[in-house]
Amino acid sequence: MTLPRDVPADLIRSALGDIVPYEPGKPVEEVQRELGLERVVKLASNEGPHAPFPAAAEAIERALSEFNRYPDGGCFRLRSALAERLGVRFEEITVCAGADAVIGYVCQACLDPGDEVVTGWPSFVSFVLDPLKVGALPIRVPLRDHRFDLDAMLEAVTPRTKLAFVATPNNPTGTMTARAELDGWFERVPEHVLTVVDQAYFEYVEDPDYPDTVAEYARAGRRILVLRTFSKIYGLAGLRVGYGVGPEPVITAIGKVRRAFDVTSAAQEAAIVSLDDTAELARRRAGNREAMAALEDTLRRHGFDPVTPAVANFFFVETAEDVAELNDALLRRGVIVRPMGPFGAPRALRITAGTLDEIAFLSEQLQAVMPARA
Repeated sequence: MTLPRDVPADLIRSALGDIVPYEPGKPVEEVQRELGLERVVKLASNEGPHAPFPAAAEAIERALSEFNRYPDGGCFRLRSALAERLGVRFEEITVCAGADAVIGYVCQACLDPGDEVVTGWPSFVSFVLDPLKVGALPIRVPLRDHRFDLDAMLEAVTPRTKLAFVATPNNPTGTMTARAELDGWFERVPEHVLTVVDQAYFEYVEDPDYPDTVAEYARAGRRILVLRTFSKIYGLAGLRVGYGVGPEPVITAIGKVRRAFDVTSAAQEAAIVSLDDTAELARRRAGNREAMAALEDTLRRHGFDPVTPAVANFFFVETAEDVAELNDALLRRGVIVRPMGPFGAPRALRITAGTLDEIAFLSEQLQAVMPARA
């Protein structure tokens, strides 16, 4: 007996008809298996290059004995720890399976068919895909000098606009939106718009003009939902845990659409102990600073002009080369980078700062690939 190959035409929601689903980068094991390579370096997904904090690894080990139990669906201890650290109320924090999940949930909670969102573009694909999934209309506002153009975004706001997405640093360009720009935005954005500020790379940024949007806007009463994650500098991407800070009615609405047990016990325990290890956080921030300098030097020596200043852990590189061909050539030599077509930049690559050894490996492969293409 086989499953039916056809279903009624109206069974699948019409809003999904033209959506191209997000396609993640290839995992290391798949590339090794397909191409028969001994060494593969992944510089594609903006993960931190190091394992979880030592204290987090110990917490995961301790949690093993309780894996037969469902996790705390309300993430009580982690939400409480975050509320205390950030100076907000427990009811103003949601914890989900990554900051990306918060994006999806806020779209489910706020958007009806025909509503609009505005976002800079190219930017994180979920800012477009998740509104489309619920029948809303994403308005893509072109970047200016690879940065969010908040003035143009304000001009794109209409009475139907409910959400405005601002990624700072922006993925994929690595550029940030400064405090003065956000100050001006909040002075002018209409009251009916919820501004969703994605700070997934918050812990990497050392620029004094970069704002802490929880302290400076959320706690000041602005209509904002701030997104952060443990996937990047904390090294917990595989466990999927992130959070949002915003007005209690928004957090309550997210709770109505959020899956009850989407954050595992291991993720919650690892995140809690990671918050306290400020020394390890500082070491990783310094290591990323060194790696970014090495990566920029490598790219420039091989004829690329990465977008700067890049304040996170990756570079955006526009190239006259055939992006698909260059990506394939690097892949066949064991380097996974990320073509930016799905992000709205078909002539660009995004390259993550790994370890210094991984960056040296990238340099060797670029040296082999680029002359062959001359």
